[in-house]
Amino acid sequence: MDLPHAMRPAAPMSLRPTRRFLSLFLPHWPTDYLKRADPTLSGPLVLYERIKGGLRLAAMDIEAGRAGLRLGQNLADARAMLPDLSVREIDRPMLEAAFADFADWHSNASPLVAVLGDVARFGDLVLDITGVAHLFGGERAMLITLLTRLRALGYTVAGAIAPTIGAAWAVSHFARSQVVQEEALSAALDALPVGALRLSPEQIAGLTQMGLTSLAQLRPRDRKPLQARFGISLLTRLDQAYGMLEERMTPRLPIAERYAERRFPEPIGLLDDVLMTAQDLAVQLGHQLQAEGLGAQTFHLFLYRVDHKVMALSVNSARLTRDPAHIAKLFAHRAERLSGEYDAGFGIDMIRLAVSSVGELDGTQLGAFATDDGAADLIQLQDRMSSRLGTMAVLRTQFVATHIPERAARLVPAMVHAATPANQPGPSLQRPLRLLPVPEPIAINAEVPDGLPASMIWRRVSYRITKAAGPERLGAEWWRSGQRLQLAPPEIPRPPKPGEKPKAPPYVPQLERFNPSAVTRDYYVAEDAMGRRFWIYREGLYVPDASPVWYLHGLFA
Repeated sequence: MDLPHAMRPAAPMSLRPTRRFLSLFLPHWPTDYLKRADPTLSGPLVLYERIKGGLRLAAMDIEAGRAGLRLGQNLADARAMLPDLSVREIDRPMLEAAFADFADWHSNASPLVAVLGDVARFGDLVLDITGVAHLFGGERAMLITLLTRLRALGYTVAGAIAPTIGAAWAVSHFARSQVVQEEALSAALDALPVGALRLSPEQIAGLTQMGLTSLAQLRPRDRKPLQARFGISLLTRLDQAYGMLEERMTPRLPIAERYAERRFPEPIGLLDDVLMTAQDLAVQLGHQLQAEGLGAQTFHLFLYRVDHKVMALSVNSARLTRDPAHIAKLFAHRAERLSGEYDAGFGIDMIRLAVSSVGELDGTQLGAFATDDGAADLIQLQDRMSSRLGTMAVLRTQFVATHIPERAARLVPAMVHAATPANQPGPSLQRPLRLLPVPEPIAINAEVPDGLPASMIWRRVSYRITKAAGPERLGAEWWRSGQRLQLAPPEIPRPPKPGEKPKAPPYVPQLERFNPSAVTRDYYVAEDAMGRRFWIYREGLYVPDASPVWYLHGLFA
């Protein structure tokens, strides 16, 4: 008995996402790529690999497939079928790297691009086109545009747009290129074979043996027996394809929420044109950041070439900024270092300027009440020098939270944030202008062991000390000594039994114990008869059977 529509049980609520995904399937990408790279390759082309001592076909072009060759076939049999066959050994690392660059090039259509490597390491792309399709005149027009430009480059490609990644992949592989709306998702997937779920060959073979050849037959089956036989991955792929479980993609390039781009009707190639465009994009991006009250520290310039390659150029700023002139100068100075490596290929048809490391940046006061201490100009100068000479070529001193003189400061790139005031030395501490890289041993004569030095010998030259002040005692940092807090008691050996050889006592390692008297320093400021001032110190204390050692650590002006 049929129930009225209002009395029928409600369908389970779907967790189907509202995003839209575009999948591109390039079944012959390895051979198509090699043919584009080497125009001398003509006719059927196959790539082989060595498997179990034999040569098997790993990839082929569309001509070889039409001639009856198949993947996994013996190379000798393939040559017997096609005597004029072109043969190359497959280089998987090279193809994977090339396909990664190929995927990055598609970020000119959508900033979120990922490689789907579930079935193969190359050949499948997915783009998140949510909120992007209107730039191409709609989803159907965007799909046609992407397929047309790839086919014009010589690639065999199919594509599909769907609400889920799994559905877009399935339709692009097992149906003609089309756009699947959310309300037609179930009908489109039910007509596809079980291989459309990105399953392993063993799972597909097992489902086929059970008579489950389509998704329409698989979906209503009891889930517990399926999970027990094929694992949770089967149910996961099924729910992801139908939108009951969210599947997230891993974009190749970092997500840039704020960017500005320009497309050219005719490709450009001169570096000066690229820098002028970057300056215009910096103005647009600066206005966008200013409207949001933000600034950025990292800027990325992406140059999209017409031969499906992307050149990326990144610069950094020491502080948050949105000044278009400063951003443009950073790229100009960085381009001077890379001018010899710049290669526009057949031209650049799009340039995108994106930002990362974004933070809040308040507006600056301009006018009669503004104070200019020159700090901003100094920071911008450091940024430009770092872009031109390299990050490690422009260094500055950074204070460290320690009282040991040789550890109290270090050199860091000038673009690193300044040290906190807590790490800066106290103004009352007397420190020399020049600190030796390594303290040098000296010979000291003192009237009494713990008294002030009377003379010293440094680098075979004797200096008579007329004045001296001190000492300033600096203790050792116990946390750097490597001392452990607890030690298990050693095992007490038992007496040997009659007729048994005595065992050697267990080895107990000797721990490095913290000895404050051995590493304590007493610093003196000593002045000789010529007015030269030295910073010397005594390491250790006067104890029986041990004498302290004296060192020269620095020179005053």
